[in-house]
Amino acid sequence: MVELITVLPTSGTFVVARLDGTRMADAAQIFYDFSDALLFPSYFGWNWSALSDCLRDLQWLPADGYLVIIEDAPRILPESAPERHTLFRVLAGVVDHWASPLGQPAGKAVPFTVLLLCDRDEDAARLRQDIARALHDAR
Repeated sequence: MVELITVLPTSGTFVVARLDGTRMADAAQIFYDFSDALLFPSYFGWNWSALSDCLRDLQWLPADGYLVIIEDAPRILPESAPERHTLFRVLAGVVDHWASPLGQPAGKAVPFTVLLLCDRDEDAARLRQDIARALHDAR
């Protein structure tokens, strides 16, 4: 269990995007849901690289921190482990990007947190293993 206060900035403005993993059956829906939730610009390219680029930019949505909540995360891309791994790598890269003060406004890191919500402990354990596998395979 995670208390929301531990993932939000202590002060300032923050953006919260809430997504539904049950809707994310294919990459096109993932691109649509992220675009819709975070108001991506019209030039969004509807592919993994464009998703990564937009999540690393967000100049149209300035904030002191960002929180992406994905409910029912174990149901993301149930038929495509390779694309699910791509999504996890994109999200991990975005978190790392915002955590680095280099290139950030005012030269300071900006919290970008992704919460993957699960209803059952077994689902959470499998999801953690899947994420670890995705990140390991990227090396």
